[in-house]
Amino acid sequence: MPSSATRNRGRPRQRSKQAIVSAAALLIAVTLGRVTGGFAQTGYDRPGGDYTSASVANGDPMVCAARCERDKGCRAWSFSYPSGSGAPAMCWLKREVVPPKESSCCVSGVRGAGVIEPKAGAIEYSIDRFGGDYRWFETPPDAKGKACAEACQNEPRCRAWTYRRPGYGAASARCFLKDVIKPPRRRPCCISGVVR
Repeated sequence: MPSSATRNRGRPRQRSKQAIVSAAALLIAVTLGRVTGGFAQTGYDRPGGDYTSASVANGDPMVCAARCERDKGCRAWSFSYPSGSGAPAMCWLKREVVPPKESSCCVSGVRGAGVIEPKAGAIEYSIDRFGGDYRWFETPPDAKGKACAEACQNEPRCRAWTYRRPGYGAASARCFLKDVIKPPRRRPCCISGVVR
C-alpha cells in the first residue's frame, strides 16, 4: 500500500491544471463576449430570436439583464425604454445571441453581462441630479440629451442639467436646467451633466 505522501504527490499538480483550465475558460468567455458584443450597451437593440417578453414596471434595464440570468434558456436580451405614447418598458429574452444594432430605443446584452453605460466625457447616463431646477422645457426625444446639454451651455446661470426620457412620469421628454449642482442618483430615466 502506498504511503500518504505518495498518494498526495499528484494532487498539487491536479489543482494547478484545474486553475489553468479555469483561467483559460475565463479568458475565452471574456474574448467571446467582446467579439459578439457580449457586454450590455445602452443605445443598442438585438432584433430577433425572442421567445418571451414582459413589461418592466420600474423601467430599469438591469431588471431585464437579471431576468435573462435566472432563465436557463436565455442567451441574450433586449430592453426598450417606455414610450411617450404610454407603452411600458419591455424586456425580450432571446434563445440565441443575435448581433447588436444601434438604436436609441434600447439597451441589450448577452447572458452574463451587466449593463454598461456609455462613457461620453461629461455626459452621465442613467443619472438624475434631482432638484436645483430654475426652469424646464419639453424637448424632442434624444438618446444622448444633446439639446438639453446645449441649452445649459448657452445659459450663464446653468450649472447642471438633467434630460428625462419620455414615458418616465410624463409623455414627453423634458430638460431640467439647474443653478445648483445636486448629487447624482442612479435612475434609468435620465441623462445628466455638469457644466460649470
